[in-house]
Amino acid sequence: MTSLDKPTEDTQAEDAQAEDARAVTEAALFEAFGGVRGMVETVLPGLLFVTIFTINKDLHWSAIAALAVSVVLVVVRLAMRDTVKHAFSGVFGVAFGVVFAMMTGNAKDFYLPGMLYTLGLALAYIITTLCGVPLIGLILGPVFKENLSWRTRNPGRKKAYAKASWAWGLILLAKCAILFPLYWWANTAQLGWVLVALKIPPFLLAVWLTWVFLAKAPAPIDVFAEMEAAEQAEKAEEERKAAQAAESGEAASGGRHRK
Repeated sequence: MTSLDKPTEDTQAEDAQAEDARAVTEAALFEAFGGVRGMVETVLPGLLFVTIFTINKDLHWSAIAALAVSVVLVVVRLAMRDTVKHAFSGVFGVAFGVVFAMMTGNAKDFYLPGMLYTLGLALAYIITTLCGVPLIGLILGPVFKENLSWRTRNPGRKKAYAKASWAWGLILLAKCAILFPLYWWANTAQLGWVLVALKIPPFLLAVWLTWVFLAKAPAPIDVFAEMEAAEQAEKAEEERKAAQAAESGEAASGGRHRK
């Protein structure tokens, strides 16, 4: 091996590690936010509602169709024995919208609970970041098997989570800044189509920024692996002490026999 070969190999190893870190980050984000299927389950009920309402202006049929497709999505998840958290969240969101719109008789109110949730989530990202516990870290910590270790043991990762949480908060606030004026000024169909159009792009932008920040951050500390290693070490120590005790007992027994 020449002196020129070693830096090349080291660089290749570093590149491979960075690529692995990016792949792990991408997979974790895909799992945490539901991936393509989760996005479809998020968009479809609202899309169905605004499509039917645009055609016939019937609040009841639009609401029933949106709720029905949400339930079907959950049933499909259950039948496939897949995770249902995203589908269930969609059902609850649609159900709140349906109930609210039926109570007020205003079709635009179908969207109001979701808009208020988006505003609350935006504020939660910003407030938790200001408090030193960025929400995106609380969401992704268990996914990366690091739990809250990033708060005290991994400052670079905490900084990345803070940046990502700021990104989520500001993007969602910008979305609210568009939707709430439309709630007052636009009709139901206009609000619905704009809301459907704003479902995916801001989400993808926030996920991409999160990926960028975390891909450059230090690797997560696998606290689960640390706990397993500690348990194994404790078990090995107990076995060693038991073996020593057994040897001592045999030695004492042999001494008595010689006497």
